Amino acid sequence: MRATRLINILTTLQARGLVSAGDLAEENGVSLRTIYRDIDELAAAGIPVYSERGPEGGYRLLEGYRVRLNGLSPEEAEALFLSGLSGPATILGLGSIMTAAQKKLSVALPEKLRESAERMRARFHLDTSAWFDQPEEPAFIQDISSAVWNDRLVKMRYRSWQAEKERTTAPLSLVLKNGAWYLIGLTDGQNRTYRVSRIQALDVTNETFQRPKGFDVETYWRESAQRLEAEMHPHIAKVRVSNLGYRILTGISPAFARARMEVSEPDEADGWRTVKLPAGSTHESVSTFLRLGAEIEVLEPPEFRQAMREASVKIHAFYN
Repeated sequence: MRATRLINILTTLQARGLVSAGDLAEENGVSLRTIYRDIDELAAAGIPVYSERGPEGGYRLLEGYRVRLNGLSPEEAEALFLSGLSGPATILGLGSIMTAAQKKLSVALPEKLRESAERMRARFHLDTSAWFDQPEEPAFIQDISSAVWNDRLVKMRYRSWQAEKERTTAPLSLVLKNGAWYLIGLTDGQNRTYRVSRIQALDVTNETFQRPKGFDVETYWRESAQRLEAEMHPHIAKVRVSNLGYRILTGISPAFARARMEVSEPDEADGWRTVKLPAGSTHESVSTFLRLGAEIEVLEPPEFRQAMREASVKIHAFYN
């Protein structure tokens, strides 16, 4: 366990440069005192690690020093071969590069680890696109990928829901979500999310930018997705559903609404339950509830119930 932690500290310092003792302790799940002892042990072993004092201080490796670690566990070798998504890599223009890298890695691995990696590749396949849909291949995806990698400002004409606008943005990251590509860009001092397929024109400039200190794409995306889900479910709907209706409702509701459902015990008379759950607009919610047919009664809010009544009258007229 300690050897693994020491290796992790070394690779972290090599990858990130200056790292505080607090960050090292948090990443390794140990106390500050343990990190201090680990740093002392690395220094005693001849590793050129030194400290920088002050509020922005921490530890770093001597400039030019590189860690050469040849020991991979079977699990690590398997994970390396699972991490490559061939479809998205090809869209980004990296398909042949990824294939060549995996071949070289496979040849370099000891035979036992090579077998583990091949077993992982034979047993698992990651498909990021939705069912009955094709993954997006936006026109400017490779140019944007290059701009993200090289920290170059881009000028683009972007079509939002309301209108087309000219924007200059610092492209920070690309995110693939359910087959669609999104660009996270710093625009007018704020991080914004753009769907790449809505970019109508793009110019990658020669002007570079400084990435915001502390920006973490995973954290930004998670918090952004949570805010979006909350904004898309501004209402609380109250419905009664049969046993079949309850199973259908939990199956078709998004994870955000499903996680926040309040469900009563089944009624002794008819077995129906009362459910409260976050809901979107009136049109969107009624369209969803109509999928349950006669297995649901919408109680609240009043505008939802009225819209269900009007839809039911029209449906009745069709079949009367």
